[in-house]
Amino acid sequence: MLRYKANLKNKARQLRKNMTDSEHVLWSRLRAKQLMGVQFYRQKPIGEYIVDFFAPKTKLVIEVDGSQHMRDSQAEKDKQRDQYLAGVGLLVLRFNSREVLEETDEVVEVIHRTMAERLNS
Repeated sequence: MLRYKANLKNKARQLRKNMTDSEHVLWSRLRAKQLMGVQFYRQKPIGEYIVDFFAPKTKLVIEVDGSQHMRDSQAEKDKQRDQYLAGVGLLVLRFNSREVLEETDEVVEVIHRTMAERLNS
């Protein structure tokens, strides 16, 4: 079980209630074990972070990045976050919001392939 800071629990609940359009679209394809029978959680606290989607069985984190992630300062924070998550054995897949909204099937296919690779290794 991955530990997280207790003070993130309420923030994660708020994020679940206020998902972005792109998060809603992707969640509609990941929820209820639709993809390979694997359980995903949304807005899941891990360590000091809250990740958009998490599949413990495949140790996969999926992040949906809005335009704020294009700034240099945010890119550096994302890099540190990804390094932390990799350090606890997780793989992070990042997609931008537009990608999720306009190329949903392709995004889901990338997630599916990655999950299959992780389950088979």
